[in-house]
Amino acid sequence: MTTDRRLSVLAGASYLLTHFTSVGAVVLYGPMLTVPGWAAQAGSGPLQLLGALLDVVLAVGIVGTAVFLLPLVRRRTLVGAAGYLSLRGVEAAVVLMGAAAVMAAVSMRAAGADPAGAGAMVALYDMAFLVGPGLIVPVHTVLLATVLWRYRLTPRLIPLLGFVGGPLVLASNLTVLFGVQDQVSALVALAAVPVFAWEISLASFLIARGLRGDVAARGDGANVSALAARTT
Repeated sequence: MTTDRRLSVLAGASYLLTHFTSVGAVVLYGPMLTVPGWAAQAGSGPLQLLGALLDVVLAVGIVGTAVFLLPLVRRRTLVGAAGYLSLRGVEAAVVLMGAAAVMAAVSMRAAGADPAGAGAMVALYDMAFLVGPGLIVPVHTVLLATVLWRYRLTPRLIPLLGFVGGPLVLASNLTVLFGVQDQVSALVALAAVPVFAWEISLASFLIARGLRGDVAARGDGANVSALAARTT
């Protein structure tokens, strides 16, 4: 297996890791997200702490998707590769902020502190989730989809899902931000389906085939020079 194929596999595996950990974290958070009086109830919240740890792993996976794609994508466009890495880094930082807020909420709740404080930490997590997966993800989704489409690095259907899913998630979460609908609702979940399909299909393609093109397949200097000559 060439270096480029290994990078593609690692990038695809990182995408899958982000899905497993993000879904697992939400499941473990459970009543913290759905029960209004959770902060005032007694208990240590071990499941919520496990969920926060999964969010930490999620942040690592988020950065991994961009780091492993960076050497492959920057041969076509350095700006696109750097932009994707930067936006993924910001998303990971916001996810970590949300995880820290959950840990603080659990600690305050276990100590019997003012429930309002723990409730504020839960609210901070909600806003971090809204900003990260809700408002930043759509931007880097469209950015990467544009690169994949322009340089024909994947089948057309994959970036097309990104073009549809990114704006849809952005519009959905803007309605949440301005109070038009609740953050946890069937419409919000439905709006996220195309982005979910985009990342799963991209992950599967990266693992099974790798990015298209001689450079992605061989990664030698001659191909890099040839590609640069064709794209300048």
